[in-house]
Amino acid sequence: MPAAVRARGQGGGVFVADAAWTLHSDTRAFRVGDVLTVGLDETTQASKTADTQYAKDSSVSVSPLVIGGKSKKTGIELGADRSFSGSATSTQQNALSGSITVVVHEVMGNGLLRVAGEKSLYLNQGEEFVRLAGYVRAADIDTDNRVSSQRIANARIVYSGRGDLADANNAGWLSRFFNSPWMPF
Repeated sequence: MPAAVRARGQGGGVFVADAAWTLHSDTRAFRVGDVLTVGLDETTQASKTADTQYAKDSSVSVSPLVIGGKSKKTGIELGADRSFSGSATSTQQNALSGSITVVVHEVMGNGLLRVAGEKSLYLNQGEEFVRLAGYVRAADIDTDNRVSSQRIANARIVYSGRGDLADANNAGWLSRFFNSPWMPF
């Protein structure tokens, strides 16, 4: 949480050094406690394909036994064939758009602003959360006090939900068990 700034008593002039609104500056965030609007412009797309095949053949046979100059047929032969063929394809696409207003929690020595914020939306079938944290350069903030999520360093953006709709999109415990690495079959 940002540190609260105590009001100091001043007398006299029109200029107040710690005032948030002045006649000669813009309203961009640059201090602890200032707010900043982040435009969420995230789109990801990933694709992966794997194909694996291998085969191994082996055989063993025992030569006929020779006892006292006579060969005896043993009829022992072993053979093994092993093969494996596997393939997998995975494709994922995600998009997140909107905006969230965050608070400046720290101004670092190099001028970076550490920001974090959360938005909670209660919809008719549950609750949705958007959380964002990261570092913003003051130079990337536009005159409307906005910055794109593409310009946030070490951005951590979380979008999740709770409620009936979120529960319906999750597999049950039995399905998770049968699809887990612990299931040997």
